[in-house]
Amino acid sequence: MNVNVILQWLSSSYGAYFDGDMWMHIFTSPQAWGLIGTLVLMEGLLSADNAIVLSAQVSVLPEKQQKKALLYGLWGAYIFRFIVIGFGTALIKLWFIKLLGGLFLVWKVIEFFKNRNKDGEGEEDDAKPSGLAKYIGLFWSTVVSVELMDISFSVDSVMAAFGVSNIVGIVFIGGCLGILMMRGVAQLFTVLMAKVPELEVTAYVIIAYIAVKMLLEIPYIGIELPDVLFFLFLLVSFSITFGIHFARKPKLQN
Repeated sequence: MNVNVILQWLSSSYGAYFDGDMWMHIFTSPQAWGLIGTLVLMEGLLSADNAIVLSAQVSVLPEKQQKKALLYGLWGAYIFRFIVIGFGTALIKLWFIKLLGGLFLVWKVIEFFKNRNKDGEGEEDDAKPSGLAKYIGLFWSTVVSVELMDISFSVDSVMAAFGVSNIVGIVFIGGCLGILMMRGVAQLFTVLMAKVPELEVTAYVIIAYIAVKMLLEIPYIGIELPDVLFFLFLLVSFSITFGIHFARKPKLQN
C-alpha cells in the first residue's frame, strides 16, 4: 500500500484529535457539555451488561487484585476507545469483533458451569489453573479477559455515541467519563457478589443472555433484542436471586 495513502488515512481518521479549534469549542460551549453529559448518562445505562461481565471476570481474583485488574483494564479501554473513535463510521465493518466477543462469553459461561460441577471432586482439581491462566497466571489472564470485553462492548458504545454527536472530542470525553462510571458500577457489583454468593451464578446466566444477544446482532443474522427485554431479564434474575438468598439465610445461620 502506498505510504501517502496510509498517511492520508491516518490524517483523516485521527487528525481531529489535534484540532485546537474543536477543543476550544468544546471547553467553552455549554451545548457541547450538555451533549457530553448525555453521552455519559447513555454510557451508564448501556453499560449495565459490561459492568456485570467485568465484575464476574475479576471475582475470581483475591480482593486486593480486583481493583488492580479493573484499573489495568481501564487504561486499555481508554486506548482502545481512542483508536475506535478514529475509525468513526467504519466501525460497522468490525462486526466480527462482536462475533468473537459473543463466542468468548459463551466459552466463559461453559467454563464456569463446568468448573462449578467439579466443586465436589476435590480441592486439587480446583487449584489447577485453566485456559490462558496456565501460561500467564490468573491475574494477567483476567486482565486480558477484561480487555477483550472492553473491545467488544466499545464498538456498540461508540456507534451509539456518533448518533448523538459527530464531533470526535465530544464522543471521546463522553466515552471516557462513561467508562469511569461503568468501572464504579462494576466495583459495586463485585462487592455485592461477595456478600450475596448466589449472584455469581446469576451473573453468568446474565452473561449467557448477553452472549446470545451479541451473536444475534451480527449482520448475517441481524436480530436485535430490545433493550427493555434485557432490563426486564435483569429485574427478574435479581429478584429470584435475592429471594433465594434471603430464603436460605436463616437456614445457614442455624
